[in-house]
Amino acid sequence: MLKFIHAADFHLDSAFAALPAGRAAERRRESRELVFRLADYVNACGVQLVLLAGDLFDSAAPYRETGEALAEALGRMNARVFAAPGNHDWYGPGSPWQTVEWPENVHIFRESAMTSVTLPELGAAVHGAAFTSPEQGASLLAGFSAPEDGLTHLGLLHGETGPAEARYNPLRREEIAASGLSYLALGHIHKRGEPRLYGRTLCAWPGCMEGRGFDELGEKGFYEGTAGGGEVRLTFVPFARRRYEILEVDVTGRSPREAAEAALPEDTADCLYRILLTGETGEGGGDARALETALSGRFYALEIRDRTRVAADVWARAGEDSLRGLFLRELRARYDAARDEAEREAVTRAVRFGLAALDHRDLA
Repeated sequence: MLKFIHAADFHLDSAFAALPAGRAAERRRESRELVFRLADYVNACGVQLVLLAGDLFDSAAPYRETGEALAEALGRMNARVFAAPGNHDWYGPGSPWQTVEWPENVHIFRESAMTSVTLPELGAAVHGAAFTSPEQGASLLAGFSAPEDGLTHLGLLHGETGPAEARYNPLRREEIAASGLSYLALGHIHKRGEPRLYGRTLCAWPGCMEGRGFDELGEKGFYEGTAGGGEVRLTFVPFARRRYEILEVDVTGRSPREAAEAALPEDTADCLYRILLTGETGEGGGDARALETALSGRFYALEIRDRTRVAADVWARAGEDSLRGLFLRELRARYDAARDEAEREAVTRAVRFGLAALDHRDLA
């Protein structure tokens, strides 16, 4: 049986712009180190073939040392390595795919058409294509069919199925089914998808290797698989150094800190968390800044957002014949007329700041 791994979307040299400068620089260093950790895994686990489905760099012009580091890491792998450039790291003049010297065990697909490499020692063939510009409007798999020669045929592409816009190698399910491939290794979709079978061809997106923001949550990693005898088996391997997570915490009837600590798992030191405070609170709200200060040491990075509602007893004072009552009546009318949750949140903040001003309280 052929043992392989399928990974994609490293996005090396991502800016990590939402983090403070020091943390962002550290995350970029960790991203470069990821490929060396992957090389150690490949060698320790006896992986024979590595399929990298594009967007290994975040742009077509990363720092040169980043390209050289990737080449060094891939060269350490005791495996054949194949890469199919994607829309971010497309193959073209000045790209590291052209300017960096790649090791002998590494094959870069360079054409915007399917080409093939036969690996007789592995009883397999790898077929792939590259983005040669930031967009690829036509399917790179159109008209392709692997020969029936007894080899295990594997495909490697960056692309998507059924997109709203045909910009990033729009693959048709019928094309995948007709490809004759045992497995199609895909990149571009950052959320891991369960393997799909079209005809006799299994295909999958492993997702990105490291989350870079709160739109890329949870465990990240790659697929490890075996192929042979017409059968492909896949196992997902979590591999990211850190995770992004969003946790919603209902603080109704409890202090925000008590509610947050009760909801948090134990091991969060390597994670980047966004905690959303929900439920009802008094005039002071969830006191997100104080809670962030109290809990920040338990995380690699933490942000807290106050999405709580003003408790009913606060609105009850709208009936008072006073400036407070007049203010609350006006804001309650705006709250009831709000078109969406964002407007209601804005009114809630106005209530809290207004009441704090009336009482000469500090509300950060």
